[in-house]
Amino acid sequence: MDIRELQFSQEQHTALEAKQEAQRIAFAPFVFQSSKALRDLGILRVIEAAGEQGIDLEAIVTELGLSKYAVRVLVEAGLGIGALLLVDGRYLLGKLGWFLQNDAMTRVNMNFVHDVNYKGFYHLQDSLREGRPAGLVELAPEAKTIYEVLATLPEGVRKSWLEFDHFYSDNSFGIVLPLIFDQPVARILDVGANTGKWAIACGKYDAQVQVTLCDLPGQLTLARENVAAQGLLARVVEYPIDILHPETVLPSGHDVIWMSQFLDCFSEDEIVMILKKAAAVMTADTRLFIMETYWDRQRFENAAFCLQQTSLYFTCLANGNSQMYHSQVMHDCIRKAGLTVVAEVDGVGISHTISTVMKSAA
Repeated sequence: MDIRELQFSQEQHTALEAKQEAQRIAFAPFVFQSSKALRDLGILRVIEAAGEQGIDLEAIVTELGLSKYAVRVLVEAGLGIGALLLVDGRYLLGKLGWFLQNDAMTRVNMNFVHDVNYKGFYHLQDSLREGRPAGLVELAPEAKTIYEVLATLPEGVRKSWLEFDHFYSDNSFGIVLPLIFDQPVARILDVGANTGKWAIACGKYDAQVQVTLCDLPGQLTLARENVAAQGLLARVVEYPIDILHPETVLPSGHDVIWMSQFLDCFSEDEIVMILKKAAAVMTADTRLFIMETYWDRQRFENAAFCLQQTSLYFTCLANGNSQMYHSQVMHDCIRKAGLTVVAEVDGVGISHTISTVMKSAA
């Protein structure tokens, strides 16, 4: 058994610890919202600024202009959460509080959960029973998937979605680009172009490469704006497509096909169909790069936890049928599409694995 999966085959808690953890789960919405309020209302900031000497309740009230009651219930909740310490009547920031206030990943994750998912997750069980993103009704009542309305979501929601998506992919580009361009590349097909960030990164890395952006029309509009802002439109071609429509085909003639955090947006059958469309336009020399976050390939337990929970966003909000996959599931889909993984690198950026895929020998 892979060492990274050992944690899931052994009991992690004593009976007492399990009961304590169960209570934290039971009150999890309270913990989340009070932690966010401690951050957003400035209480964590004020306590951090007080340093090792700490700050008393009255001083926090004076500093922020909140009622004594509001501050008191929040700081007392913070004590129970473990974000704050109370020493001689003065509040200090604990390690957990420091991360809630300052850690970029925590901030991105919390905003994504709150702005995109929180209301929708009331419908999770409906999503599981019905195989559809029932929670999407809270964001876009008429939409069937979140992807068709990403470009028109309310600004705050879209901002949190994009920051979440980009936080985990953007820091991988510097590692991946040398791998892509380790041999001559004239044309790249970016399937699932999103906001055009990958095309921009490629255009800046190689002054000659041409990139074809392949996505839904609404997403291409946003990508075009970003590409134009970087002065790269002359080397970028748009290819609007509904990848799930049975009759659509991908454009041919590319040296590299790029799919980053794309296939996890689809069910297993849909992944096979998409990969077959890619295989149909690949030659023996075409390289398909798939960059994904597999929960079984994570070095740290917390990373696996985050990915396993993020799967439920797909269940409840995105499309009702996809997830952050175990790597073996994706490998099976690749094989069914007539393709072969010829190389694989884990630990790319924060949590990614990048697979180099070629057409299988006849």
